[in-house]
Amino acid sequence: MLLQDRALTEQVGKIEALLDDVESIPDPALRARMTAIVQGLVVFYGEGLARMLAIVTQQNDHPAAGRLLDAFAEDDLVAHLLLLHDLHPVPVEQRVARALDEVRPYLQSHGGNVELLGVEGGVARVRLQGSCSGCPSSTITLKLAIEEAIRKAAPDLEDIEAEGVTAAPPRPAGFVPLASLRRPDHPAEATENAWTTVGKLPQLADGHALAMETAGLPVVFFKLDGTFYAYRNTCPKCGQALEQGALEGTDLTCLGCAHRYDIRRAGRGLDATDLSLEPIPLLVQDDLVRIAASNV
Repeated sequence: MLLQDRALTEQVGKIEALLDDVESIPDPALRARMTAIVQGLVVFYGEGLARMLAIVTQQNDHPAAGRLLDAFAEDDLVAHLLLLHDLHPVPVEQRVARALDEVRPYLQSHGGNVELLGVEGGVARVRLQGSCSGCPSSTITLKLAIEEAIRKAAPDLEDIEAEGVTAAPPRPAGFVPLASLRRPDHPAEATENAWTTVGKLPQLADGHALAMETAGLPVVFFKLDGTFYAYRNTCPKCGQALEQGALEGTDLTCLGCAHRYDIRRAGRGLDATDLSLEPIPLLVQDDLVRIAASNV
């Protein structure tokens, strides 16, 4: 019987607890024997996985062989085990390219894009393009959208470097800061904890705004042509709530100061180039809206 994701997570937790117990055994001889047993089991099933892949690879003339390798790579648990033993059937650069394809619609919805320059020495190099390149939201866009996708697809990478990234300007008091681009000790866990699931937002009609407090941060959501956008719910000029503004097409006019902002272009000011809304990274996965509004 196949375990569901929740059951797998619980099982991993139990195994980690048992391994902690082994490490805390006071008798060094017994601790060494228990460690050797665990290591032997890892080598044993690792060899089994290697032989399975070899059998499939040898059938490269069969049309089902490629589909089977793809199925291995798409299963999170199987892919994790294959990575653990350096057996993943999909080259790391190809996995990174696929990951970027997943987040590219989000970047394009904000008038930007991302280019993969290459993967070498365990480092993936990308270049941000369009309005994402050089704009105040580039840093958090890379950190919490592009980086999360790459880390999930290629946790075996050592680092991610990007061109077209500028430091974000000073944020108003009360903004929840985001971590720097330095890779955390546990990148997958850190990026996952950075995201807050908001929901499907069925109450937000196309061409309208919806304000709510999420993870302690005032957020305003917009929906334009079926695409969601999220910003800090404060006009940088006068401080008025943005959901009270007038939205015409992609342009939002603040009723407090009459300044206009382009919602689709990362909130860039249309009347003053030094004024820009604070975009909040947003992804839609399984029809659920997720934003990065918590401190990582």
